[in-house]
Amino acid sequence: MGHHDVMSSQEPGASSPHEGMSAGTYLKTRLTTLRPAMLDLPNPISLLRMLNGQQWAFFFIAFAAWTWDAFDFFTVSLTVSDLAEQFGKTKTDITWGITLVLMFRSVGSIAFGIASDRYGRKWPFVVNNLLFIVLELGTGFCQTYPQFLACRALFGVAMGGLYGNAAATALEDCPEAARGLVSGMLQQGYAFGYLLCAAFARGLVNTTSHGWRPLYWFGAGPPVLFIIFRLMLPETSVYREREALREEAKRNGSNGAQSVGSVFLKEGKIAIRKHWLLLTYLVLLMAGFNFMSHGSQDLYPTMLQNQLSFSANKVTVTQVVANLGAMTGGTVVGFLSQSVGRRISIIVCCICGGALLYPYTFVRSTSVMAAAFFQQFFVQGAWGVIPIHLMELSPGAFRTFVVGTSYQLGNLVSSASSTIESRIGERFPLPPSASGQSRYDYGLVICIFMGCVYGYTMLLTFLGPEHLRRNFDVEHDHDAQEAAGWDAVAAAHGPRASDSDEKFARHHRKGEHDEGSPA
Repeated sequence: MGHHDVMSSQEPGASSPHEGMSAGTYLKTRLTTLRPAMLDLPNPISLLRMLNGQQWAFFFIAFAAWTWDAFDFFTVSLTVSDLAEQFGKTKTDITWGITLVLMFRSVGSIAFGIASDRYGRKWPFVVNNLLFIVLELGTGFCQTYPQFLACRALFGVAMGGLYGNAAATALEDCPEAARGLVSGMLQQGYAFGYLLCAAFARGLVNTTSHGWRPLYWFGAGPPVLFIIFRLMLPETSVYREREALREEAKRNGSNGAQSVGSVFLKEGKIAIRKHWLLLTYLVLLMAGFNFMSHGSQDLYPTMLQNQLSFSANKVTVTQVVANLGAMTGGTVVGFLSQSVGRRISIIVCCICGGALLYPYTFVRSTSVMAAAFFQQFFVQGAWGVIPIHLMELSPGAFRTFVVGTSYQLGNLVSSASSTIESRIGERFPLPPSASGQSRYDYGLVICIFMGCVYGYTMLLTFLGPEHLRRNFDVEHDHDAQEAAGWDAVAAAHGPRASDSDEKFARHHRKGEHDEGSPA
């Protein structure tokens, strides 16, 4: 076994590199597998040239949808005051619209994740974007506060369903060498969505007689184009192979298969039985990551305004600079992770981010913008690794479900981070401002909170598994062989398996029933 817990030449039918390993042996390998391989870094332009036209199309549609998902989410954050005035509520009441989105995202990730793994990436994506259109238009026409909350709760379901599908669409067919770079680029659609929303809010909010509503109406437009574009594309080749496996198992009656649905259910039972500990780990890991992003971002504008007395324009400029750092970091670190490894990339980002906490929270001038750039460079640098890291660790039959649900459940756990920081901040009062406004030492709280989050995330990442450069096809999926039988796997994989069929058969006849792994 090489560094990064991955076989240098992955055998057909190979299961997770941790299968059959005792807990003690697994823990002993956590440090040795962390050592970077120090491979020669390829030219990123050469990596991007490896993608063919269809793979680029898959990436662009996934990136566009994920970007607009973030755009639609931030519409409420950027119109809180206008919404409060419209509905006669406090700003705190309006932020319930944001909280409801976070709460219902897990529902969407489960429902759309299962649908995407069972019926393909294409049609759940289309339905998802239809919901975006209806709910953004609906929010723009809301006349009462309950109507607003209902629209945002349903929007949470739609938003939660997109992430796993977007990751699978962009990365499943991506050339292996380019995965890290493409993963980093994909993840930064979230930061790009915020920048777009901030820009369009300035042009659309309170510039007509309709007040805040045009921003939401505009948000319903681009998903129409996404749907048309996605309808022109096929399913990913990885999913088509998975579907062929299920059809072949049904046709042959392999392992008692009576229908495609029964094969899917059997795959689900195997995934739960063999990978339940891994699934739990991924939720805990994503809780740390979401605490990292929310903890460093949500209360930061309040700190700039309250402690540093930044004007609204200065706060916006600082936020834009931070998001530019995020987009740069996610792309760069995602690219590097393909060569040095996923875990070591995340850990180094946590260390560097921790080192920057003092200037990020205690500099009292516009120079804090530089600290904000580099803090978010490392926060989102670690995040840039996440799409492909989750994809490589997920059971093959349930990639969309596992990637989306682990992310959204982690988001749910961390949804109270800004409230936690705000409440703790009230215990550290500062002298009131010249206008008599109450002031609190939010910088100290963010610094302490983020120090704890970085430590937690580093520990989880160090203890966790990694499956760098994992092959996504069914020939290399041990669970697929157990669920559908080797004959169905060989038939579904087609001519590409011809040179290794006999080797594959020997591998499984020799040790067909290896049981799970510590992680």
